[in-house]
Amino acid sequence: MFGKKRDPENQGNHAAKGNGYNFMVVFFAALGSFTYGFSSSIIGAVFGLPSFFAYFDLSLEGEGAKHGNDIIGAANGLFAGGGMIGALIISPSLNKFGRKLTIQAICVICVVASAIQGGSVHIGMFLAGRFLSGLGVGMMQVSVPIYQSELSPAKQRGRMVGGHGILIVCGYAMAAWTGVGCFFAAPEVSWRLCLSLQIVAPLILAIGSPWLPESPRWLIAHNREKEGLAVLQRLHVRPGDTNDIAAKEEYYQIRKQIELEAQTGVTTMWQMFKRRSYVKRILCGVLVQFAAQSTGVLVVNNYQVLLYGNLGLDGWLPLVLYGIYTSWAAFLNWINSLILDRIGRRPVIIFGLMGCVAMITIYTAMVAEYAGTDNRAGNAMGVLFLFLFVTFYGASQDASSYVYCAEIFPTGVRAQGLSIAIATLFGSTLLYTEAAPIAFLKVGWKYYLVFIIVPALCVPLEYLFLPETNGLTLEEIADKFGDEVAVDLSHLSEDRRRALDESLMAVGADMIETPLSGVDEKHTTTMKEKI
Repeated sequence: MFGKKRDPENQGNHAAKGNGYNFMVVFFAALGSFTYGFSSSIIGAVFGLPSFFAYFDLSLEGEGAKHGNDIIGAANGLFAGGGMIGALIISPSLNKFGRKLTIQAICVICVVASAIQGGSVHIGMFLAGRFLSGLGVGMMQVSVPIYQSELSPAKQRGRMVGGHGILIVCGYAMAAWTGVGCFFAAPEVSWRLCLSLQIVAPLILAIGSPWLPESPRWLIAHNREKEGLAVLQRLHVRPGDTNDIAAKEEYYQIRKQIELEAQTGVTTMWQMFKRRSYVKRILCGVLVQFAAQSTGVLVVNNYQVLLYGNLGLDGWLPLVLYGIYTSWAAFLNWINSLILDRIGRRPVIIFGLMGCVAMITIYTAMVAEYAGTDNRAGNAMGVLFLFLFVTFYGASQDASSYVYCAEIFPTGVRAQGLSIAIATLFGSTLLYTEAAPIAFLKVGWKYYLVFIIVPALCVPLEYLFLPETNGLTLEEIADKFGDEVAVDLSHLSEDRRRALDESLMAVGADMIETPLSGVDEKHTTTMKEKI
């Protein structure tokens, strides 16, 4: 139904596997993911603090309700708009200066944005800081999963790149519990402390980043082969592999695929739209991100404290429920990352999306029937199905969407392709969250119908068009979109793999200087078999 399972025996005895150092690197880089999650979610906690509204003379009731809702919409809209712009403009830096240096520069932007928001003395300053924060995390949303995917071995890529989704939601959870703590803090510092704490994760990442390796694929693509091989050897060293055969195989495959893809002449975002196979990749990335955001997850997240108020809950209780909600979501993202490499991307994404639709449908019915009433059972059911909604979403969409979109594009234009997909994420967020305040004010619960109908329409599209990528190296995924694969390591026969390994061992330390001239080209293959 979702594609034939691949036989691990055909993937060779020396298939690259990540080690402890590899996991440490990708999860430390995920502090950038945490930066996005905390910065995105902290606004929900701030909106639950009366001191914020008092300081800026805002109200969500009476004559000032429209102005107050406009400011809420602007804060979310500017953040999402900044994120979309950041995602679209970051690819030239990633390609020219490298993944590592770009992430370091983004950290500086995020630190400055946090300082502006925490020190805001008028609403304009706060909104400007919110936009700059969105710009920074939009760049981070593209850079971190690219970096993680290019350091991860095929069999563990779901688990490693899934760390991006895990740390994003850990950021959500930390923001929620920060809101709980700040609710009891002195009014003059509560909301400022919430916003200022955005500085912590990017600052730690910036300080520790000099010890991170550069992406081996970026190094090889920029003719720094020896450095690229050295990084692969350190990341994917295996006990008993004294000749580093796994790393050498991986290096050889990467290099040959980069050479093959360079022949297409596609180097820019606009040129990608002229090649059919690249357009298919773009559409798949856009579909996955749009479908995930169309569940209304960020509307629910950013407005959750206010939504609990609609269910008759007030005081510190909504903030505590928000903290439990996001902590549960973080745990489910960890589950998501574990099952991706076992079950595959397609079944997790598609079945999970169906579950999201079912849960938000029932939740909408509960809100329509019981919101604003004293019916405790009805309100409790609404909260229950809100938690069931995030159960499906966290276990299927968060980590999965980033893993899938980061792995489907070729190395030379991976930054450009993921930029488009992540810009779709922010564009969808902008559309749904900007409309939310007025929509809730005008049509109330009926706004949730959008989050039922749109993702329901996306389910058959994902079933029809998303290819399975589980277990394939980034280079071998090209076949799934109709492009050639220069070296198919995952499907080499044992005899051909043994011959290739012997050639690589014979080349040894001279491999870089002699451009792999010692490797017999007959051991390369173009993968035509569909999996």
